Order: sequence, then structure tokens, then C-alpha cells
Amino acid sequence: MSIIESLAEPVGGSGLDAATVTAAELAGALAAGTLTAADLAAVYLARIERLNPQLRAVISVSPLAGADAAGSDARRVAGQARGPLEGIPVLIKDNVSVAGLPATAGSPALSAADGGDAFIVAGLRRAGAVILGKANLSEWANFRSRPSSSGWSTLGGQAVNPHGTGRNPSGSSSGSAVAIAAGLAPLAVGTETDGSIVSPAAVCGVVGIKPTVGLVSRTGIVPISAAQDTAGPMARTVADAAALLTALAGPDPADPASAGYAGQAADYASFLDPGALAGARLGVWREGTDAAGSAAVAILEAAVARLRACGAEVVDPVDLPGADKIGIPEYTALLQEFKHDLNAYLGALPGGHPASLAELIAFNQQHAATVLADFGQEIFEAAQATSGSPADPEYLSARAQARQLARDGLDAALSGSRLDAVVSLTCGPAWLTDHVLGDHYAGGTSSPAAVAGYPAITLPAGQFRGLPVGISLVGPAWSEPRLIALAHAVEQAGQPVQGPAAARG
Repeated sequence: MSIIESLAEPVGGSGLDAATVTAAELAGALAAGTLTAADLAAVYLARIERLNPQLRAVISVSPLAGADAAGSDARRVAGQARGPLEGIPVLIKDNVSVAGLPATAGSPALSAADGGDAFIVAGLRRAGAVILGKANLSEWANFRSRPSSSGWSTLGGQAVNPHGTGRNPSGSSSGSAVAIAAGLAPLAVGTETDGSIVSPAAVCGVVGIKPTVGLVSRTGIVPISAAQDTAGPMARTVADAAALLTALAGPDPADPASAGYAGQAADYASFLDPGALAGARLGVWREGTDAAGSAAVAILEAAVARLRACGAEVVDPVDLPGADKIGIPEYTALLQEFKHDLNAYLGALPGGHPASLAELIAFNQQHAATVLADFGQEIFEAAQATSGSPADPEYLSARAQARQLARDGLDAALSGSRLDAVVSLTCGPAWLTDHVLGDHYAGGTSSPAAVAGYPAITLPAGQFRGLPVGISLVGPAWSEPRLIALAHAVEQAGQPVQGPAAARG
């Protein structure tokens, strides 16, 4: 049975419902004076206190959230509103550092870390956002053990998909997606190395944007791979996600990847265009979700029909040559990058904590009764066994091979077929959480964009037995404006395909 059906709650006297309200609607109520930021923060903090014991979406709340919201109200009264997110609460995935709230990655090993505000958190504050707290995640962004359960961390427990009893929220930005779906916050920040924004967004029925690598700074974020890591927005609508992306994006001298940001858009919400599908040329990639099942494929078919009805020219199918070969070299490269990048991060991080991957492995062994009670640290150990050197020939070969396969495949479709975007199912519907055998994925299409460093947007396309199914749009590097326009048009084209009202099992 679905948790989501019982979450309705009024937001003060605004006439809005916390379970379904958008950030844009809240911004309108704040501007009109029918709602204060202090009242809004209080509503969400109370919802977290009441609902989080069941959902496990939030690891910690900010003790300063109420005061920050009151300060936002004072600025608005004085005519000094800072930006489009003034007074809007935002949850931050707990591998992103916030002053007073360490980035733990879900592990007690980093509970005493002290990193201050990450670059993107400072950007959110400049835009007026109120940092509500930290969202739960798959511990160490799902790069600790095989098997693992997405949405589980030692500190946060097991996050629960609100759309179905026992259903998994996917990972690793699990808590961020659950929080949006259940109305614990109107906006949330996730991070992705491969699938960790788009997959939880899809199975929880929300919007997620995985930006071009370099559009959003990684400074202050616990790393896996500088070649693939990025933070990105998660929200109820494409418009809300675009507004959040505007606050997150920006060049950071401390992050070399952001050098490519020069000349990029300043306001992603300005690209929302309900008519963007007319004349668009879209290609449908089907192979990545062959295992998703006939019901999910039927939702893709309905989405493709809507694309055509809205005037898009659809090339169906398109091929991404070599996409099925990306995984092995990608994983080989990620192991090396994780050791190198995490050691550098931990070595520079203030506070008391393990200072290297080797010390982290030892910490977990010393606290095995809690940290390793359900899952091991096989990935940690495999990464530690590598050289961790960026000059390692095996590493360089693996990273080059993975990147070439990903980019050649996407470029063959995007350029070869003259496409605005590649469209696919994001993944199958949510599986049952299993702490014995781990996750039961039913296909996914995140890897080509993740490894290429290209942007992807997922948005709800329908439901099967109450479980959301999402579709993704992928474009070339720095094509966020076009993808946002197209995703908004898809969203506005009609309601997603609906199955039975409640999930089974």
C-alpha cells in the first residue's frame, strides 16, 4: 500500500498542500504575503519529525533553519530579498558539506568532519534558500559494498519509497528523492556518479537533472570520481528543478571541470517552453531497459505517442553503439579514481576522521558490529588494492575506453541522426528492499550520459500498480537549456500514464 496517499497537509493559511505543492507556488505565496518563510520552515520541520521515522529520508535537520527562515522574512519586509529561492526550504544530500552539518556520506566515520559550506551551498544561500537539513543516501554513495541496498546508511537507516510498502527508493540520492515525493521539502540536492540522481528520481516519481560535468561545482562534496561526479537538482516539476539548477550552477576556481562553464546560461528557468516539442527531433533508445518489463515498456510507448502528438519527429529506435560495453572499463576507472580522490578529500578535510581510504577501511572493521552488520566493504577493499595513481597505465586505458564508448555511442545517435535528445526509460519500477541479496535492478540507461559527462533529465512518465516509471532525455554537453525546454514540454503535454492506484507488495 502507498504511504503517499495519506500525506496531505495544509501549508499555513496559504491554501496549499505540503504533499503536492511546488516551489514556484510557495514562492508566489511568500511574495504575496499569504505565507512566511518562518511558517513554511516550521511546517516542513514538523513533517520531518512526524514522518521521517517511517520514511528515513532525512539524516539531520539544521538547528539554524528556523532562524534562517526568520531572517529571510526580515529581508523580504525590508525589500532586500536575495533571489528567486528566498525563503524556500532545501534539503541537501549528506555527502555535501553544510556549515554545522558535516558531510557524513551516511557513515559515522565522518560524523566529526567540519567542512563548512560547500560551494553550491553558498550559492543556494545567495539565492535566498533556507537549508532545512541533510538527506539520507546510500552509504558512501553506493560505492562501499557488493551487494548493497540503495537508500541504506549506517547513520540514516533504510530510506523507504513512499509509493509502495517495502519498495526501494533506489540510490544513491535516495533521501533527496523520497523527501520530494513525500513532501518533506519542496527542493532537494542530489549527486550522481552514475544513475544516483536519475534512478531515485524516476522510481520515486519526481524530476531529477544530472548536469553536464563541470556545470555544478564539486568542492565540498565527498567524491567518487572527478571524471563523473556532479551535484544536481531534484524537485516536483521541471520548472522547480530549473530554478534550483540556476542557484547551483556556476564556475568555481577550485574545480577545474567548471572551466567549461564560461558562456553558459544564467537563468535555466527562462528556457521553459511548453511548445518545445513542435519540430523537435528525438531518438528512442530501447536497449538499455530491455529488462524493465512489458508494463514499463508500455509506458515508454505511451510517452513516445505523446511526443509525436505534440509535433516531435521521432526516430525509433536509435542505437548507441558500444553502450553495453561501458560498465567494465568504467568500474575499473572508478576504483582508481575513488582511492585517489577520496584520499585527497579526506587529507584536506578539517575535523576528526579517518584521513585515508586505508584508515576508513580500518574504522569500519573496528566498528563492524554496526557499520558492517548487513553489508561488507568489498568495493573499498578493491579500490585500496589499486595504485590510485592518475598516471597508472591500466587506469588511463580504462578511463579512455569508457569515455570513448559513452561519447561515441551518444554522438553517433545525437549527431548521426541529427537529434535534439535521446529518449529512453530511465529504469524499471522500484524493487523490494532486500538486505540479504541486495538491490534487484531491472535495467537502467544512466551510464552513457554519466560516463560521457553529458546532461540528462528524468521526469515521471507513468505508473505501474502505483509505482512510478520515468523517462530520460539526454543531450550533448552543455545542452541543459534545450533539455529543460523539452522536458517541460513533455511535462505539460498531459498527465503520465496511470496504473492501479496502489502498489502491491
